[in-house]
Amino acid sequence: MCGIAGYSLRPGSRLERTLAAQSLLAAIAERGADAVGYAYRAPGDVYATVVKQRTPASQLLDRVSVPEETNQLLVHVRDYTKGHPSIAANNHPVRHGPVVGIHNGIITNDDELLAPHACARSEPRMTVDSEAIFAVAAHSRNDARALEHLRGAMATAWLDEREPGTVFVARGSGRPLWVGHAREGVFFASTKLALEVTERYCSVKLRKRELPEGTWLALAGGKIAGRRRFRPDLDYHEVDPLPAVRAPGEREFCLTRLAALAAVV
Repeated sequence: MCGIAGYSLRPGSRLERTLAAQSLLAAIAERGADAVGYAYRAPGDVYATVVKQRTPASQLLDRVSVPEETNQLLVHVRDYTKGHPSIAANNHPVRHGPVVGIHNGIITNDDELLAPHACARSEPRMTVDSEAIFAVAAHSRNDARALEHLRGAMATAWLDEREPGTVFVARGSGRPLWVGHAREGVFFASTKLALEVTERYCSVKLRKRELPEGTWLALAGGKIAGRRRFRPDLDYHEVDPLPAVRAPGEREFCLTRLAALAAVV
């Protein structure tokens, strides 16, 4: 299991961006310790900024830094299944052309979907299955129905550098995804707890609900700007499902550290 999280904030929001990113990261830290990363895009930026490293979340938490004008964020912790974390391009956020994204789950037909695209596997020995999601998004211009080509389990989010101001979020089958709404914007995470932690440390009140399987959202300006349905792969079943908690000590350490960081903000 991996963990994903992020937000779309309204222009002019006074939310402390870095603290919100740290809150989301600390709360999902237990879901993977093979790698950690985040991506953001500030108004006027052509390209997304990506920060990732092959460590648990606890070794990045203090150094997370998100500019205060930033309104789009993706956060990821990795428990890898395909694509060894020693290859930096396998770790999330993953890039395919103009799309930068994060994923929790398993895609079983990634090689088939990536084969026609010359820009795939941009780094030697890159094999991560998640890239197929972002290839489908890139080459379909983020069409929700195109996600029906994917086989496996999926909760995902991505930025498309051709679509400034928008975060795309989708839940297929087999992986959880929660969404929280507030005046400041829309937040999403693999767990309800991550939204609750963000509420506590960022002084926001979120209306929380689990996103139904087969749902695609476009988040812009801190609101849901688009909602579509697609047919997820309901035939995929894991023979030996991985437990949701993969690094039990990480969350406790990160939440303790988060409390100290919040005290000095």
